[in-house]
Amino acid sequence: MPKTVLTGLRANGELTLGNYLGAILPMVQTLQNLEEGDKFFLFVPDLHSFTTPIDHTQLYRNSLNNIKIYLASGVDSNRENVFLYRQSHIPAHSELAWILSCFTYYGELQRMIQFKEKSSQQGQNVSVGLFTYPILMAADILLYGADYVPVGEDQRQHLELARDLAIRFNNKFGEIFVVPQVWQKQLEFVKRVEGTKIYSLTDPTKKMSKSINDPKGTILLTDKPLDAAKKIMSAATDNLASINWDWNNQPGITNLLQIYALLKNIPTHEAVKIWKGQTQYSNLKKETAELVVEFLTNLQARVSKITDAQAEDILQKGEINATKIAKQTLLKVQKAVGVVKSQ
Repeated sequence: MPKTVLTGLRANGELTLGNYLGAILPMVQTLQNLEEGDKFFLFVPDLHSFTTPIDHTQLYRNSLNNIKIYLASGVDSNRENVFLYRQSHIPAHSELAWILSCFTYYGELQRMIQFKEKSSQQGQNVSVGLFTYPILMAADILLYGADYVPVGEDQRQHLELARDLAIRFNNKFGEIFVVPQVWQKQLEFVKRVEGTKIYSLTDPTKKMSKSINDPKGTILLTDKPLDAAKKIMSAATDNLASINWDWNNQPGITNLLQIYALLKNIPTHEAVKIWKGQTQYSNLKKETAELVVEFLTNLQARVSKITDAQAEDILQKGEINATKIAKQTLLKVQKAVGVVKSQ
């Protein structure tokens, strides 16, 4: 049975090592395992980018940089079943989001953990867009009939909302939307037991984020490799003098083990076995730092070879092809809700 996969990363700032390990790496692995007839939609959700405060003068540049990093990470844009595009350049996203908002319950959005966390950081200046963006995310997913949406654990609730809205809409109007797979199936698809989340190097209880000012705790993909190594060497750990996989008692060490395993391309249990019983945190930091230096050096070299013109050309071609598919879905919705004649 052909599968449709959709994923993307906001352009609200420079991408981080956490973005790469948690989202880009699994998307590339997924793309490499696609079978004939499968479709892969990889987009820049730039409309999502200003749900939190950003430098708007850099948004367009960040969108291009995202695409360059996708390409440098191994995304093959020449494949006919791969669609790269910017969300804002396909109007169907915004129209479907409005329609879906009229079928979304206020209480559903109130329960979103992401909104609670980010709104607490912004205080009274939190935007309505931050509250409603899970609906736009649902539109992003449902427009293309996505079965699988590789996202981090922090987006799990939003994926579940997309499922709920698809089911609710289909129950009222007939089979309009493909319902995305349940969370466990999503994890099985990307061959993971749980979602990957990389944490801050200064506070390993918080996510490494490009939207939070945490320069010492965040490794940007544009960081000088040796500067990134210094951040690893300065990472917060503990005083237990024992290397274990234990998020509750040793989040800093566990975070380093996770980064080490992913960059070394080995299962986490194998990384744990390698370091089990060792007491010198500096050795783990040193080897992890070396992996980070090697990774950033190679990635940045590949990114530098991709021009703005090449990125623009790839996006424009992808947007033409993605628009055709999005319009087909939107037309079915328009007919169902009565704004377009059904026959």
